[in-house]
Formats: sequence, C-alpha cells, structure tokens
Amino acid sequence: MADVTYYVAMPFLQDEGGSPVAGAAEECQSSSAATRRAEVLSRVPGSIGAVAFSRSGDPMIGEFGDAQLLRKFGNVPDDLSGL
Repeated sequence: MADVTYYVAMPFLQDEGGSPVAGAAEECQSSSAATRRAEVLSRVPGSIGAVAFSRSGDPMIGEFGDAQLLRKFGNVPDDLSGL
C-alpha cells in the first residue's frame, strides 16, 4: 500500500499542576481543514492552544514518519516530538 497522509488538529489543555497536556486529536480532510480546526480548538474554553500537523506513512504495516507541524495557535509546548 502507498503512503497515506493524515491531517490532524489537536488542542492543548492544562493539568492541575499547570503543565500543558494534549487533548483529543481530530483527523481532518486536508491541511487547510486541520489548520482551521486547530484555530477553533485553540479558542475553546479551557484550551491554552492547539496545533495542526500531518503524518505520513503506511497504515498496513504501522510505520509512520515524524509529525510535520503545519501551524500552532496559543500557548503550546515548543517540543512537539511526541506527536
């Protein structure tokens, strides 16, 4: 199977200690849709920000490349290597 690219919008919240934590990721149809959705998610009450990113890989074998940041909104961590 050929590589597939997934586009994702993901909000960030704060835990009880004030540290940022990732919220529920939402798959989107395109990079522009992920960017628009991340902007909306960054403005939801309780959210400190959001990111839009993409990942490409082969879902049949479960191998994916690193996430590619499309855009970030608000106060999100600089290190997003765990996406």
